[in-house]
Amino acid sequence: MNTPNQIPIQKLLDALLDESTYFHPRYLYRLSDMDPDDLARLEKVWNQVPLWRRQVLMEDLQELSENDTLLHFEGMGRIALKDSDPKVRMLAVRTLGEYEDRELIPVYLKMVESDSDVNVRAMSATALGAFVYLGEIDELPEKKFRQVENTLLRVVKGSDDPLVRRRALEALSFSSRTEVIPLIEEAFNSKKSDWMVSSLFAMGRSANEYWNNRVLTMLSHSLPDIQAEAASAAGELGIKEAVPNLLELLDDSDIDVRMAAIWSLSQIGGEGVGEALEERLDQAEDEDEADLIESALDNLAFTEDMGLFSMIDLAKDTRLDVPEYDKHPSNGENLEDDTDTEDTQV
Repeated sequence: MNTPNQIPIQKLLDALLDESTYFHPRYLYRLSDMDPDDLARLEKVWNQVPLWRRQVLMEDLQELSENDTLLHFEGMGRIALKDSDPKVRMLAVRTLGEYEDRELIPVYLKMVESDSDVNVRAMSATALGAFVYLGEIDELPEKKFRQVENTLLRVVKGSDDPLVRRRALEALSFSSRTEVIPLIEEAFNSKKSDWMVSSLFAMGRSANEYWNNRVLTMLSHSLPDIQAEAASAAGELGIKEAVPNLLELLDDSDIDVRMAAIWSLSQIGGEGVGEALEERLDQAEDEDEADLIESALDNLAFTEDMGLFSMIDLAKDTRLDVPEYDKHPSNGENLEDDTDTEDTQV
């Protein structure tokens, strides 16, 4: 039996085109890291592949790329971007979003404003969020960065479908542009649940403690979607004051709320968090929830190690300025207070 890389390209193409024959999963691996010649041959016959198979194929490739980072389906995604079917195009954008290919910025900018399908436009907005982040950390040319921001701002303020505008707002949440905070506030104050969810998502991504109080108030909201997003935002922002509320949410009847609380607690840490997660793990009846708790416990250990390293580094820096013989208990107390403040700001 041939390994995926040894499967001849013609055999792969024949399998794709023959809708009466089962498409073996090992063919999917052959589609990873294809050379230019093989991609060119595939592109020539792509539109002859039955629509249902193109859709299922892109769903499978997207799932595979999420579960195995060694697989790369960029070439396939680029072919599927040109598909006549909106679902295939949407799945192509989702798959390509994993790679943050800057050459695709013009493609996404065009699609977010002019694609005929609302879901494709929304997914294109989401894909552009990665480039807003790269721009904020100075890893994207200024001209491209501003082009992405300006397009997303135009979409949010425009008259497109609310789904597209919300995804554009979420994508902008990394941006430090002055226009973004009022847009997030407007969404939060709209009292429309979908916009409130998007605003909380944006708050969590913003790394701005300005939003802490709003996030805290939403942890007790009556709608699970809003509660869950608030819980996620609390973790992303590292809001220590949220820990008591998040611990209560571990027993919430809604699975999404519980899972958001679980992960956020692992991001924040603190006294009693590990014990609470261990107890929840013993009670978990859902396999996905149990897997998440185990991952959260690993993440909690990392969070607490990072906090310890920060305190050690701070202590070392302080010892450079304060001779050992001149240190008093009061200095130690002040040092602990400074560390708490430092953690909160971070």
